[in-house]
Amino acid sequence: MTEVSAEDFGFIRRQVREFVRTDVVPRETEIMREDRIPDDLRRAAAEMGLFGYAIPAEWGGLGLDLTQDVELAMELGYTTLALRSMFGTNNGIAGQVLVGFGTDEQRKTWLERLASGEVVASFALTEPGAGSNPAGLRTRARQDGTDWVIDGRKQYITNAPLADLFVVFARTADPQPGDPGIAVFLVPADTPGLTVGPKDRKMGQEGAWTSDVTLDGVRVPAEALVGGQEAAGYKAAMTSLARGRVHIAALAVGTAQRALDESVAYATQNTQGGTPIGEFQLVQAMLADMQTGVLAGRALVRETAGAYVSGEDRRLAPSAAKLFCTEMVGKVADLAVQVHGGAGYMREIPVERIYRDVRLLRLYEGTSEIQRLIVGGGLVRAALR
Repeated sequence: MTEVSAEDFGFIRRQVREFVRTDVVPRETEIMREDRIPDDLRRAAAEMGLFGYAIPAEWGGLGLDLTQDVELAMELGYTTLALRSMFGTNNGIAGQVLVGFGTDEQRKTWLERLASGEVVASFALTEPGAGSNPAGLRTRARQDGTDWVIDGRKQYITNAPLADLFVVFARTADPQPGDPGIAVFLVPADTPGLTVGPKDRKMGQEGAWTSDVTLDGVRVPAEALVGGQEAAGYKAAMTSLARGRVHIAALAVGTAQRALDESVAYATQNTQGGTPIGEFQLVQAMLADMQTGVLAGRALVRETAGAYVSGEDRRLAPSAAKLFCTEMVGKVADLAVQVHGGAGYMREIPVERIYRDVRLLRLYEGTSEIQRLIVGGGLVRAALR
């Protein structure tokens, strides 16, 4: 994979920052009210290469590594999280499954179309009874001649109402020690038997659509099996999720920075008894706690991304970073509402939206509780070895 130079990446990052702050931020209320990303913003994101920034250049992407990905994520986190959600799966958990585990034929068929935004991918892992831990999967795939037939139901699937391609995780065998019996399949959205349910009504993240996906006797050819072998599935899920966790941590830092900036601006412009509230020490204390969280999160994300790229730590650090940063942004968003007082509770004030948006970050791609189990369990197992 060719590396993107620091100079080239600096240009990409400046472009994304300008797009986010100049074009998207002023339209956040419109996105929230209409519960959709406007078509012109979608086109602009595609033209900038945002649907494929983490896909290698040989497949039409920008080819950013994770250390560059997190810098971009911190920029994207500065505005409504629905923007990033639109192309997040193409670059992240779905795209990376193909990059890391797809056959040459699968990569040739899908990656360039994912990178251009012609195809929107959806990562169909979560289902009732199996969320953060894929081992509880109940969706089944059985062989019928050379075909596979898939039955099951997926839940809370991001981009499902818009998706052209579903990356579907299904159980092909009962779990054995060392083999969870899970495979991954590429299922085009128009495959007979695949039904997408109505759009979910969520607490926040308006414009980022999720819904249930039902697979009823969905028949796919042998070529739909990712990597051409069943064993690739679980490894693909775990690897893609670990990478995605670092990305989500970075996104949380970007949103925390926005909440802090909004709070500092409010504290300097709004007065109580003729005095700007930012001059009150208890308000300054809240701003200080927010700033400390942002700085700690940014440093942790950068270090974790570096350790991931070098191969030094692709398991514990991603979970620790996601745990810390998503919990941190929840606290920062809460303080931001407090600094704003009653205004912070009003719709169409940015910190009110942020407060609702960030609550999801502690749930998807592995809950905070799952991250604690991964980190704590990993430390104990390493010591016992």
